[in-house]
Amino acid sequence: MTVSSPNLRWITVFGLGYCRPAPGTWGSLPPVVLASALALFGILPGSTHAWAYHAALALLCLVFCWACIAQGDRAEARLGKDPSAVVADEVAGQAITLMALPIPFLTSPLRVALAIASAFFLFRLCDVIKPPPARSIQKTPAGWGILLDDLIAGLYAAALLQLLRFLES
Repeated sequence: MTVSSPNLRWITVFGLGYCRPAPGTWGSLPPVVLASALALFGILPGSTHAWAYHAALALLCLVFCWACIAQGDRAEARLGKDPSAVVADEVAGQAITLMALPIPFLTSPLRVALAIASAFFLFRLCDVIKPPPARSIQKTPAGWGILLDDLIAGLYAAALLQLLRFLES
């Protein structure tokens, strides 16, 4: 299987899923890079252009959800059940977590960086641990099984971010 395989480009996030070690961690980086780039331009939750921040991450999430659903059967046929090279699900789940950045955290560039790093860490933690029902839902066939556990991990990480907000205040 090569990076240039046209049938799996999207689901492997253009070959990012073949990076080692920890392909899931590599796959979580595109939304982090996007959120960080938007933050550099002052486009964040709570800003005048918050809609652009959320729209960009929602679009990224939707595109890679589509990749999992559309290419999941082919990826599993070639690479096995929920293969590590498939990282489109990590992109989608990480995007969900980043859409939930708590506005009170975003008061300085350092705090924005810490909020984005926290979102990254919490998503990776939830993705690895797979709290219920994430682990059991992974048994769903093909692309849905690949995707749904990461969306749940993204929601759990988003909830933990909000909990951190309340613990900080």
